Amino acid sequence: MALWVCRAGKLGEYETKFIEDNSVYCTWDDLDWDMSAFSDREAFKQEVRKTYPGIGTKLLGIWTGQLWAFSHSISTGDLVMLPSKIRPQVIYVGEVLSEYKFSAEADLLYQHTHSVKWLKEISRKELDPDIKHSSQSSLTIFQIKRPNAEARIRKMLKVPVPPTATQQPPPDDSEPEEIEEVDIEDAALQEIADRLIAKYKGHGLAKIVAAILEAKGFTTWVSPPGPDNGVDILASRGSLGFDPPRICVQVKSGDNALERTVLDQLVGAMTNHKADYGMLVSWGGFKSTIQREEANQFFKVRLWTHREIIKEFLQHYEDLPEEIHETIPLKRIWIIDKRAE
Repeated sequence: MALWVCRAGKLGEYETKFIEDNSVYCTWDDLDWDMSAFSDREAFKQEVRKTYPGIGTKLLGIWTGQLWAFSHSISTGDLVMLPSKIRPQVIYVGEVLSEYKFSAEADLLYQHTHSVKWLKEISRKELDPDIKHSSQSSLTIFQIKRPNAEARIRKMLKVPVPPTATQQPPPDDSEPEEIEEVDIEDAALQEIADRLIAKYKGHGLAKIVAAILEAKGFTTWVSPPGPDNGVDILASRGSLGFDPPRICVQVKSGDNALERTVLDQLVGAMTNHKADYGMLVSWGGFKSTIQREEANQFFKVRLWTHREIIKEFLQHYEDLPEEIHETIPLKRIWIIDKRAE
């Protein structure tokens, strides 16, 4: 039995499909061959080299380890964690229902899969510190090798071991191709996100978005706490706020993804306020009902998740009010990007 992490893209771009399909996928580009056809790891490694001829020796080893794990090590009955990029406080936990499957008829990014039963959403804060630390690895697919990690997660979720579970041998910690390295950038951004939402939950997040818009040259009006009739912020250009474009903004700070009805309410508020454009800001992201509408509203509405908030927050940090600097003090540093080596 084992506990795995499978990520759904650097920005969580495949996350909705993972959840809606009850699956985890190995979304490597150009990986159009059946990985289960190889039983010898060295031959498998050479096939990876043929697929990605431009990568260096170190990266070849790292990618081989992850791809081998997905196709040969993850087994029925194991647990898998999907740290959400759309909902930054959330980790989805599921139970693997199938061995590795390859489907040449599927879209390239979804040819490699394990079926999963998603059991529960948990908060990152609920994880034991050692498991939380390991989950911040820079790898895309890897095993959490902390002692009894899988059993501890099962105990947390009150989920018994299934009778069909496959017993796994202890992990080989001597295998250099599977060394976990913490993604320092991702861990830092997560800490900033945690601090930001902790300090500016609820109506406070509207103040952050308004401060970002002001740093971008807008004059803003922020609604007082309480019922807002679908409008948290009005923004426009000019020192007095009389110049176009006129923007109507709705801000939601909850962890849950928003439904289509919230977008419809914003569009209605735009009409009532004679706004040129709208912004729907959701810390917890958007359900597929809104995502499918994004193209239709592209020239009228922008969608911001926590990713866009953090990006704009960092980009304009120096121009934000001093009160925000005191609440969330940041320091810029430079480090070597080992991923480029």
